[in-house]
Amino acid sequence: MSATPRPESRAGDWNPSLRYLVFAALVIGLLAFLWYVRALFTPMVIAGLLAYILSPLVEWLTGRTRWKRALVVSLVYWLGLTVIILVPVLLLPTLLAEFETLAQDLQVIVTNLQRLTARPVNLLGLNLHLGELIPDVTSLVAEGITSLSANAFHLIESTTKNLLWVLVILVATYYLLQDWQQVHRWLVNLPPAVYRADAERLYAEIALVWRGYLRGNLVLMLVVGVTFTLAWLALGIPGAFVLGVIAGILTIIPDLGPFIAGALAAGVALVEGSRVLPISNFWFAVLVFGVYLGLINIKNIWLRPRVFGRSVHMHEGIVFVAIMVAVVLEGIIGALVVIPLLASGAVLVRYLYHRMQGLPPWPDDPPPGAPES
Repeated sequence: MSATPRPESRAGDWNPSLRYLVFAALVIGLLAFLWYVRALFTPMVIAGLLAYILSPLVEWLTGRTRWKRALVVSLVYWLGLTVIILVPVLLLPTLLAEFETLAQDLQVIVTNLQRLTARPVNLLGLNLHLGELIPDVTSLVAEGITSLSANAFHLIESTTKNLLWVLVILVATYYLLQDWQQVHRWLVNLPPAVYRADAERLYAEIALVWRGYLRGNLVLMLVVGVTFTLAWLALGIPGAFVLGVIAGILTIIPDLGPFIAGALAAGVALVEGSRVLPISNFWFAVLVFGVYLGLINIKNIWLRPRVFGRSVHMHEGIVFVAIMVAVVLEGIIGALVVIPLLASGAVLVRYLYHRMQGLPPWPDDPPPGAPES
């Protein structure tokens, strides 16, 4: 029995070796390009997260008003951007006045300390000039201004770079929000038709992870806001409710946000004092900052890993270590998105593992959102 003859190659057809070579070159080129633009990943992830957060609102308004999606997206986007810009602008005069008062009070405190320590203290025959241990605020300010002017170029460069990244995030958020449905269809239709059901299920699973992460953030913000409000009310800080709300909102920014909220509460304590505790403003500010440190460490070590772990179905220890490593390696932005990215990666790895083992990728699990039988 004669073998089936191989089809003759047409003129110009590539042989397998050339095809593999071209494919390898394309893969290497793609990896090199991704490495070159690696700094773009984090802003694009943030833009995608913002678009994902705003997308349900756009869908709801589109369904209720029957307006075109482009009009609704523009309305939601520019209204949100206006609020983001107006809030700091409206609060800026008050914040500047508070900082000016705080600076004056700090100057008075330092002056009083210098007067108290002006006389040397004799200890075991040694004269200790404690006044030399109190810094000269004027000299510190002058040195700070000199250092700032010497590094003005680096400061301008860093500020410009950050503003450009903010612009990239804002523009990418707008276009992702406008074309979210097209992006969804494009992602699902990327694989061959036989695997598109899997792609749709993967998209739903990853979307479930991000919804859980957002829900965890809302829970964390609520718990932190209520806890700090009650703590500040118990200590008698003026404006305790506002400070508690600020602490709750800023807790979404890992480490930096809560520190700003704590510093703000300590500043108010230093300027205004306590309404219930008969202690000086200085020691009251120290007490407030100590309470802040205690509560925020409970939140970082116990509450945040537990909330995020349950929200995205990850071990609490992995959540804690991942956030700490992300803060060290990638900064605040990396810590903001590391948990949902890890959880999404776990969904994808689980799917690939089951497929490679010839097992059902989602055994006995209904798809997200499916009604229970």
